[in-house]
Amino acid sequence: MTVKFITLGCKTNFYESAAMAKLFADAGYSVIENSAAGKSGAAGSSGAAGSSGAAGKYGAADIYIINTCTVTGSGAAKSRNAIRRARAQNPAAIIAVVGCLPQIEGNIDGADVVLGVDGKKDIVNLVENTFVGNGSKPFRGIADHARNDRFEEFGIVSTQSRVRGVIKIQDGCDNFCSYCIIPYARGRVRSRNPGNILAEAQTLAGNGYREIVLTGIHLASYGKDLENISLADVLVELNKIGGISRIRLGSLEPNLITEEFVNVIKSLDKLCPPGRLCPQFHLSLQSGCDEILAKMNRKYTSAQYAAAVELLRRNIPDTAITTDLMVGFPGESEENFRTSYEFCKTVGFTQMHIFKYSRRNGTVAATMPGQVASAVKEARSRDMLELAAKMKTEFYGGYIGKTVEVLFETRKGGQFHGLTANYMDVLVDFGGDLENQLRQVKITGVDGECLVGAVVPDRP
Repeated sequence: MTVKFITLGCKTNFYESAAMAKLFADAGYSVIENSAAGKSGAAGSSGAAGSSGAAGKYGAADIYIINTCTVTGSGAAKSRNAIRRARAQNPAAIIAVVGCLPQIEGNIDGADVVLGVDGKKDIVNLVENTFVGNGSKPFRGIADHARNDRFEEFGIVSTQSRVRGVIKIQDGCDNFCSYCIIPYARGRVRSRNPGNILAEAQTLAGNGYREIVLTGIHLASYGKDLENISLADVLVELNKIGGISRIRLGSLEPNLITEEFVNVIKSLDKLCPPGRLCPQFHLSLQSGCDEILAKMNRKYTSAQYAAAVELLRRNIPDTAITTDLMVGFPGESEENFRTSYEFCKTVGFTQMHIFKYSRRNGTVAATMPGQVASAVKEARSRDMLELAAKMKTEFYGGYIGKTVEVLFETRKGGQFHGLTANYMDVLVDFGGDLENQLRQVKITGVDGECLVGAVVPDRP
């Protein structure tokens, strides 16, 4: 029987879909689509609400697993649309709806299996129990969160990319930002056993993966619920694993970037050269205006954010700063927006993911006065997108004439695409195979959103 995955939202969701896909494959099912995150997910964006593909892209399936997002109102709507498309594609299919949307909203119309954020390791049995003729009723399994919840361990997870392996190391969030439903959907912070993290990384390295990406719902909180272990400690141990060329971090909070943390990063090269941590830091900003940050219940000011950026750039060569930014938060005046705009210009981001505020019922912000008109949010989004494109072009332009190391992934048309350690896209013309190879590239120019260059020949 065939199983199709439709995954929406963050990189953590894509990791969990890959884990469930492996469970189905191990049970003898044919997985005809196991959705893989795009580049923005690898960067660590936590607020995306995109979909991996339409339900009908590869034809009808016997079973659909829809891994949902509910971080915003629009994300929830996209999840519901995916359910309807799957049912229209094959009315007789078993449809399992899992993740954040059912965790928040409970029963989901049109689903045969409804499962919250926990219990996904039992997905095969739950689906099999719904097959027609076995006398079972549709399954509804949504457990309330508790403070003593443990990290749900999937074991070693297969990933779609043959170059970059993703490892989920943390779940849950304790921050309760005023616009965000995720702490209610995902529960409190839960950290993965460090031994299991290292075991998965060693397996990925043994299978030829050159880069690993650490992901979680609130990665900066890793270790908060454990004794004498932190994200920095995990990085030190991962850096010792042979075969891994790069370690990339997902989305972080600026509060993590302390002198102590940066000193650990700097020490990696000395502890086990060469240091493998990628100098690309996705520091979620959301707004560059202190008044709006306070209304959002973010735990930092713009000055603290700027200090974190300066600390990284002063200590880590070739640092690239990427971020998420929201426009149109309730009460955001034109002056507030311009303050945020000018702050972003001052920081000089390499990439920005711009989101228009989307009201999410159940959050504090949903009932705040001063909801911003859609047309205003659209205009502010355009302004920020233009600024983001300009900053990216300026950052990329600074590498023309330089030689950089690129990890190549796939051929796009007649060119090979890869990424630098600080997360710049690079395209080269090359007649042979470059997949999963680290090569030196002389950068000759910028073409659209990519650097272009030529592979430096290996010395004889």
